[in-house]
Amino acid sequence: MGERVRIAIVGSGPAGLSAAARAAQLGLSHLLLEKTDHLSDTIYKYQKGKHVMATPSQLVLRSDMDFAAGKREAILGRWNDQAAERGIDVAYNAEVKAIGGTGEAIPGSIHKIVERKRDGTSETREIQRHAPPYRLTLTDGREIVADAVILAIGTQGNPNLMRCAGADLPCVQYQLDDPAAYNDEHIFVIGGGDAGIENALGLAADEAQGNVVTLVNRSAEFATAKGANVKALMAASEAGRVTILTESTTSKIEPGQITLDTRDGEVKLRCDRVIARMGSAPPRGFVESCGIEFTSGDRLAFPRLSPMFESTAPGIFVIGALAGYPLIKHCMNQGHDVVEFINGNTELKPADEPILAAKFAALPEKRSVSEWLEFLRSNVSILEGLSPLQMREFMLDSEVRAYRAGEVIFEKHAPGSSLFGVARGRALVEVAPGVDVPIDQGSIFGEVGLISGRRRGATIRAGEPSIMVEVSRTAALKLMSSNPPAKRAITRISTERQLLQMFGAGLTSADVAEVLDSAEILTVKAGETILNEGDAGNDIYVIRVGSMIVEKKIGGKNVFLSYLPAGSYVGEMALIAGTPRTATVRATVRSEVIRLNGDAFARLMAAKPALLERARRDMAARQDVNAFVESRKHSFSTVVDMYSETAKFLVDNGIGEATDVLLIDENLCVGCDNCEKACADSHEGLSRLDREAGRTYAHLHVPTSCRHCEHPHCMADCPPNAIHRGPDGEVFIDETCIGCGNCQRNCPYGVIRMDSVPPEKPGLLQWLLFGRGPGPGEPSKKWRHKHAEPGVEKPKKAIKCDMCSGIDGGPACVRACPTGAAIRVAPEDFLTVARLGREAT
Repeated sequence: MGERVRIAIVGSGPAGLSAAARAAQLGLSHLLLEKTDHLSDTIYKYQKGKHVMATPSQLVLRSDMDFAAGKREAILGRWNDQAAERGIDVAYNAEVKAIGGTGEAIPGSIHKIVERKRDGTSETREIQRHAPPYRLTLTDGREIVADAVILAIGTQGNPNLMRCAGADLPCVQYQLDDPAAYNDEHIFVIGGGDAGIENALGLAADEAQGNVVTLVNRSAEFATAKGANVKALMAASEAGRVTILTESTTSKIEPGQITLDTRDGEVKLRCDRVIARMGSAPPRGFVESCGIEFTSGDRLAFPRLSPMFESTAPGIFVIGALAGYPLIKHCMNQGHDVVEFINGNTELKPADEPILAAKFAALPEKRSVSEWLEFLRSNVSILEGLSPLQMREFMLDSEVRAYRAGEVIFEKHAPGSSLFGVARGRALVEVAPGVDVPIDQGSIFGEVGLISGRRRGATIRAGEPSIMVEVSRTAALKLMSSNPPAKRAITRISTERQLLQMFGAGLTSADVAEVLDSAEILTVKAGETILNEGDAGNDIYVIRVGSMIVEKKIGGKNVFLSYLPAGSYVGEMALIAGTPRTATVRATVRSEVIRLNGDAFARLMAAKPALLERARRDMAARQDVNAFVESRKHSFSTVVDMYSETAKFLVDNGIGEATDVLLIDENLCVGCDNCEKACADSHEGLSRLDREAGRTYAHLHVPTSCRHCEHPHCMADCPPNAIHRGPDGEVFIDETCIGCGNCQRNCPYGVIRMDSVPPEKPGLLQWLLFGRGPGPGEPSKKWRHKHAEPGVEKPKKAIKCDMCSGIDGGPACVRACPTGAAIRVAPEDFLTVARLGREAT
């Protein structure tokens, strides 16, 4: 038998090092096993000079090891000194290859494990649990026997790999040791988490290095990164040191070049090096071989643990990143607490206990923090896959409230992007005066605001005394990115509600269950087709995010037929008529569609005549458009070409993702600038549009004015959440704007500017009768400077079109146009506008 200790600790990161320090302090025999020749390999591999944060700031540190924010080198140096001072017993170059029981297996403890792999396949294995003590076998043949084992091995050794063509080239790496080692290179950092952001900032810190650094993020937001890192990234972007590409993925890597799929299509850019920082997954095979179960079969799932970190293998504890707690301060507290527990201190509460207790204090029942956490986890469907440790971290960013029967949770048109889970009771959605639809215990609501950023679509009240969890947007996005079951649950519920809302026809959740079971959400690149003219197929496609155009080949050319914004569907013609696809449907921008199985949808239509009649009406309208174009293919070929070119121009200039866009008919415009003056007079003297800027095709001009996009780019990273969507689709910025400029940088159409509100100017009559003030329109800089409050510089705020929200009569620019040249176009009017281009010829 090998060396015998009370506690064997595997991994010397912050969690393991803190556990070893506590064991040494308590005089417990222990051995800290580190596979490298140095402590804390994860932090050791941080880029040189990296500033290590100590978050969350409100959490106290219990560890016997010191830790405060500072440089990587200083922290490692201090830990090395303290490890020696505290008598920590460390074995370096000691890699554990197996952990097994020394005695009989626990009867009936064989457990089948189903693991989902990256390629979509799954593997079933059996694991056997043993009772302690455990034998740890090292790769060099040594053995250690321990009464308790603490796994603190982290996940960084198992990074998520790139899966595109060229991912195996030498220019692709998954670690950045020293940013100063790279000079005069075009470097792409893949991943918008803390590691990716910090790598990008390090590579771009010294302009003398000459690096051209681009950070590529799959989503529009940086949900998993710390706020301070995101702020630093945005500052670097504004200074021109880092280029940020959001909603983008890598499709191909070649020597000297990278191909990216962006929101607006495929781009090829020079690239010398790719640094992929896309997160990591637990080393599942090794962990399960120890007899430890995971919460699910998902690759990113975490081990199933008790509130005191004990796994399903008795006497084996899991802490740190492997437990789902990656923050250093959390890890160190866990190391301290688990050794206290092993030593018999069963009364010790986690360090975040007072914070969580305060959140539950106002609830009607008296329960402990752990009891409330388990109550919420087991009663809200999207939280079922979280471990007790993950629930604690989740609730630090969320709130829980009790509501009386009839109490309003939120009102229709109110701003808000949080998600609610019904832990007890039920919520009532007011769909019409006196008509309510219930949302029962376990379900969620508010997902529309979370996904689209729109204002609340309905008033929701508590149907009975209820307890609701309010999940902040940040916490919800983090939950979806780190917990696959939660993401699937939210996606299913949001998809179901979109189908019920769109198709109506008296459908219920039970009616669409079969269709929903076969539904698949697909991401479609800009320009990619979902239907091709002449192909067989009967699936229905619902546009969830983005927009599509419908084209038909006439005389060898693709002719534009119609535009489909989010919330539309297509494909019913082939399903009902049993014919091949009659047109091609392609994405105008990066989009998401829900593919519904055609056979399942056909059975639903057969059972619901009202739905079938709705589909037939939609089909008839599309057949009319087809007939219109077909009838003119010979005598009006030039007209058809102009019609298609006009439509293409409008899509290319933002209408492809717009809900409302300002167009100017150049045949009617007399250049009076009344539109700009009216806009300024309606908005504190600051015009939201530039008539002369923008692009023109034929007689149609698209000035610099907000498109009110279906999925607004400007909302992607607004720290105070000051950008909202109004009840009529308008995207507006409220008074909480802090002037950070993120929205201006994220807008692809250049319609947002940063400016300070000018001094109040006299009214129009004062100017006409007495010559006071600058007159109609935006005041000049000279007048603003002259009448500004002495010595007071007003802070800047974001300025953009809000469609004159709250002003009677609608948009002032349209009302002020004396010739009718200015028009505002919604997606349903797209075809009419394209025909204007045709008629102009």
